[in-house]
Amino acid sequence: MITRRRFLHAAAATTVAGTTTLFSPRGLAGAAPERALHMHNLHTGERVRATFWADGRYVGEELAALDHFMRDFRRHTQIRIDRHLYDLLYTLQQQVGHRGTYELISGYRSPKTNAMLRRTTSGVAKRSLHTQGKAADIRLPGVELKHLRRAALSLHAGGVGYYPHSDFIHVDTGRPRQWRGA
Repeated sequence: MITRRRFLHAAAATTVAGTTTLFSPRGLAGAAPERALHMHNLHTGERVRATFWADGRYVGEELAALDHFMRDFRRHTQIRIDRHLYDLLYTLQQQVGHRGTYELISGYRSPKTNAMLRRTTSGVAKRSLHTQGKAADIRLPGVELKHLRRAALSLHAGGVGYYPHSDFIHVDTGRPRQWRGA
């Protein structure tokens, strides 16, 4: 289990390519030498399996595959997703002890898509971190949503939104905060 102290130590300890990484493989007890994500996009039907961290660094082509997977499928646009978001998703899986496949409801959203969703859906933030590639709406089959939320909150690594009626949580790499949606 990742303690707050261990998490903060790891966040402060590692620098990659001139930017502080959110999670250090050395700072986490029993951390694997590789980090991989398995995800299924519920809107496109696409699946991705990407080992985005290996040999002590991020793996460019695997990150490119994840960035494409997380794209705004409505506008066919993509950006460089915050690498800390991938670290957060990986660490969240470790925290709940379940290596299944994430279901992605929403990754990157272009500003136009976000504006459209604000007009047609409740609970969409005007300055959503989705538009900066720093947020994902997810669920993890096999893990109760309330447990996934609790684990995300325990990381103190960003925002956590809880949407039990829609069956997903929102995680982001912004400042730590929490809310409950409809």
